[in-house]
Amino acid sequence: MGKIARINLTKRSIRVQEVDDELIMGYIGGRGWGAKMIWDEVPRGIDSLSPENKVIIATGPLTGVYFSGTGKTTLCAKSPLTGAYGDSNIGGRFGVELKQSGFDALMLEGVSDEPVYIAIFDGDVRIERADHLWGLGSIETEEVLKKDLGDKSISCLTIGPAGENKVCFACVTSDFGRQAGRTGIGAVLGSKKVKAIVAQGSMDIPVYDVDAMIEIAQEAYEFCFKSEAQKMWIRQGTMQLILWSNENSALPTRNMSEAVYEKAEMISGDVMEKRVKIGNHGCFCCAMPCGQLTKIKEGRFAGTVVEGPEYETAAMIGSNCALNNIEEIVKLNRVCDELGMDSISTGSVIAFAIECKKKGLLRDVNAEYGDVDGIMRLMEDIAYRRGIGDLLAQGTRRVAEKLGDEALKIAMQIKGLEISAYESRAAPAMALAYGTCDIGAHHNRAWAITYDIKVGRTLYTPDKARWVIYLQHVRSLFDMLTCCRLPWVELSLPLRYYGRLYRAVTGINYRFKDLLNIAERVYNLTRCIWLREYPNMNSSWDYPPPRWFEEPLPSGPFKGVKLNKTEYTKLLLEYYRLRGWDENGRPTRSKLKELGLSFIIDELDRLNVKLS
Repeated sequence: MGKIARINLTKRSIRVQEVDDELIMGYIGGRGWGAKMIWDEVPRGIDSLSPENKVIIATGPLTGVYFSGTGKTTLCAKSPLTGAYGDSNIGGRFGVELKQSGFDALMLEGVSDEPVYIAIFDGDVRIERADHLWGLGSIETEEVLKKDLGDKSISCLTIGPAGENKVCFACVTSDFGRQAGRTGIGAVLGSKKVKAIVAQGSMDIPVYDVDAMIEIAQEAYEFCFKSEAQKMWIRQGTMQLILWSNENSALPTRNMSEAVYEKAEMISGDVMEKRVKIGNHGCFCCAMPCGQLTKIKEGRFAGTVVEGPEYETAAMIGSNCALNNIEEIVKLNRVCDELGMDSISTGSVIAFAIECKKKGLLRDVNAEYGDVDGIMRLMEDIAYRRGIGDLLAQGTRRVAEKLGDEALKIAMQIKGLEISAYESRAAPAMALAYGTCDIGAHHNRAWAITYDIKVGRTLYTPDKARWVIYLQHVRSLFDMLTCCRLPWVELSLPLRYYGRLYRAVTGINYRFKDLLNIAERVYNLTRCIWLREYPNMNSSWDYPPPRWFEEPLPSGPFKGVKLNKTEYTKLLLEYYRLRGWDENGRPTRSKLKELGLSFIIDELDRLNVKLS
């Protein structure tokens, strides 16, 4: 669409700027744009919850075009959890409506002196009062806005009480059940007093070659519809991974002290499908609508409806907190969504707090493993920062740092971000993917555990480092194009379709290899944002938590296995070598020049970051 809306909340001003060629040609869209804008405009050393932080909401070149899964949007900011680069991806329709409203991206800066929401309709951007919305849940806010505006078809981004209270892992919710969950973007919006953003548009999205786009899309849809895997994804979505992860000793259990849950079948996709599923929900143009609509039909939580649970939620709030009832997980999923908290971090923080209580490291935790009421109370205490919840709202790393070394050993986080739902003591490639992820420990950058399974679970061969890098580029590219990666990951839709589609939509004659080179540029840029914030950052930051190295798996097919620190170090150094980074994990001067990132060198030199 060629336009970015810059919304200054302090001045209550809106300025529209043209998108320059550097962003289009050099950073593609989505998180590529977000990373570049954060480097250019977010000063080093600021508090993530201060007015100086900025939130970038960016679509990509494929957002809203005719192709499966093109409803994605990326949100970027300096993360309150990690203190460095953060982003999160969300599905649904918001990005499509934003683009059809005339904008490729929004930048929010400053801070409002009162609660507001932002309304974007066909090129018109307004800042509206939101006093009546402040204090409402994320989903309730969406319902009220649609009623107030008299149109159920608008798309919303909302925060809940956790975002208002600046919980460091607060999320952003859209379209009833989609979340930008990771890195605490909801807290940044809360700090700016932005309760919601609504968008609706009717403008045409320009496409360079419409006929070619339709031909490519039709081929891709036919491929997806012929896939046997598509049927299972519609039936259970990501919930089919509960039993898969359990069978592969990867299911987080009791704060990842175990990787096999003895009651996994009770919270599985099969049970979800039989007992609580009522329908499906898909993102814009989806060929494999994997969103599971569920409703509790009987018992004390009867009537609860939610989109979910997804695998990550069922694992981190379910097995990781030792719940064994699918209805309880559905209920806690709804509570978490309404409060506006990332379910991955929430489950990790609560499981960590319970284990700390058992070890005598933390008092006033009125919850136990398997205790749905205690866990629910703890969720609410975190969201409203009551009692022990005020401490836990800071995230696992900060709590552990206050409690000492014993707590740090069992804090399941890397770089401040709680590890998502793949226990990896018997998966070195996945452990490396977590260790080197550019936002902290998140699986969406490189789901490498399947490669561990393919070539050997306990092998530390150099090809695993090469594969992690490849995945980090391909998967990051999806976030830059802003389209769903699941047709590729789960249905094996060939990547060539995305390169062909990019050329048809934009008219830019990039090969897929060229797009991957840009993804590598962005991955190096985000690494350098970390180095700018933390000039003393070194290879020690890229290691998983001590538990994975020191405690062997207590049960399951890989009983007795733990990560080998010597071998992991060799794998990490091979990763650095392949990336063109030095032994401290810093991109070399020659690599930065090769990638067109020479502008970074002077800034890091000024900070005395030693580059080879």
